[in-house]
Amino acid sequence: MPGPTLFSKDNIAWLRGLSLEFMDDAILRSDLAVLEVVDAQVMLIGEKIAALAVEDRRVRLLMTMTGVGYFTAMLVLSEVGDIGRFHGDKAFASWMGLVPSVHQSGEKTRIGGVSDPGNKKLRWALVESAQTAVRYDPRLGGMFERLSRRRGAGCAVVAVAHEMARIMYFMLVRGEPYRGENRGLTERKLKNRSKRALDGLRN
Repeated sequence: MPGPTLFSKDNIAWLRGLSLEFMDDAILRSDLAVLEVVDAQVMLIGEKIAALAVEDRRVRLLMTMTGVGYFTAMLVLSEVGDIGRFHGDKAFASWMGLVPSVHQSGEKTRIGGVSDPGNKKLRWALVESAQTAVRYDPRLGGMFERLSRRRGAGCAVVAVAHEMARIMYFMLVRGEPYRGENRGLTERKLKNRSKRALDGLRN
């Protein structure tokens, strides 16, 4: 397949251009039709979520953080509920499943990947956000570079996600935007959210 991801536009176009035997072709066309319907439903739900996101000031607050869009912000808020139920930023990050495991042997201490407990949906969302943040946020990008040299890119991006979770906690508790906010990037994210929200209200 030409594209890097399974259902990318290039891969779908490649699949549509295949010439197969009668029954194989029928199965492929049927699967592509199902995929098209699912994609349309995903798009519609995304627009409805954007419409709901416009109404919540906390969504805009979280979107000031690099790498966090309205979908991730809504996921965090819907899963968290009342931020006051957490006793601190470390407890919040732990609940998200973003506390790295520690292995000790004699005088040696090794930091590993995250342990299994925690909210897997939020862990996935924050790691995805971190992968974007390290590209556009100088502070988080610097943190990633330093850690990746010592511990590898996988552990480094999880550490950045952990840092982002801790910052999110203070943002929500204090009602403050991200201190390293890129205003231009935030405005582009808000503009995209507003456009999708209008589509969601129309459909």
